[in-house]
Amino acid sequence: MINYEGVLIEPVLSEKANILREEGKYVFKVDPRATKLDIKEAVRRLFNMHPISCTVMRVGGKPKRQRNRSGLTASWKKAIVRLPKDEKISLFEGV
Repeated sequence: MINYEGVLIEPVLSEKANILREEGKYVFKVDPRATKLDIKEAVRRLFNMHPISCTVMRVGGKPKRQRNRSGLTASWKKAIVRLPKDEKISLFEGV
């Protein structure tokens, strides 16, 4: 059995995510092992919403330098979940 609380790590709060939220799409940082079905079920159980679709992508690490050392930030997995027009997640809306 999957722990659905561990699938959604945190919401992504950026300018692009705010624009997508107006269209009924919500962006989350998710567990790298999670599948689309796991993410949709996690949203369904945690927020009592009925997602229409889920788009998943991997975000590569960005190059960083600190003094003499160079490296990359950690890679992560992002999910964009689309909800029906009449449903909104109050966590994002600030209510």
